[in-house]
Amino acid sequence: MRYVCQICGYIYDDAKEKVPFSDLPDTWTCPLCGAKKSDFKPEEVITPQSPTPLVQPAPVPEEDMKGLSAGQFSALCSNLARGCEKQYKNEEAELFRQLADYFAAITPAVNDATVENIAKLLAEDIENYPSVRATADASADRGAARICVWGEKVTRMLSSLVNRYLDEGERWLAGNNIWVCTVCGFVFVGENPPEICPVCKVPAWKFEKMEGRA
Repeated sequence: MRYVCQICGYIYDDAKEKVPFSDLPDTWTCPLCGAKKSDFKPEEVITPQSPTPLVQPAPVPEEDMKGLSAGQFSALCSNLARGCEKQYKNEEAELFRQLADYFAAITPAVNDATVENIAKLLAEDIENYPSVRATADASADRGAARICVWGEKVTRMLSSLVNRYLDEGERWLAGNNIWVCTVCGFVFVGENPPEICPVCKVPAWKFEKMEGRA
């Protein structure tokens, strides 16, 4: 039996390992991204399908954009900045970062931003990804499909980290640093960042160390 990490795609193959996956302790973590054992799922056999013909994706209705909050606009512009950076469009990336900073500055404070509420919202996001991915696939929108892949991996990683924090508290963070990939948003907890981002495959120097706030 083979088990796949739902965060980074690492495969634990019982046939090649000395210890069967089921016998690993619950404290065991993914050797590549640090995800919990519970984040692994049995590998599914996928039947090859005929490729979906490419179609022009429908434009986003202007009304949908008008309904976004300042915080959502900040997140959107931040993601666009990272996308431009990955394509070496530095001027465009800087403009999107300025927009992201502007919208972040006018975003109202969230009064119920508890760890428990964050864990709940992340779980809800994970449940929504299959339908969003299905829509992207049906529209043959490869860009949206790729965003879904990255987004789901990062969201699952955040959910795993938050739940681990709820289980272990501050002692889990003691002696560790928090690193964030500046391209895809992947979060890694450890003394040093991974050599390669498990999600978007950029090198370690693309990770930014998060400093604690007073």
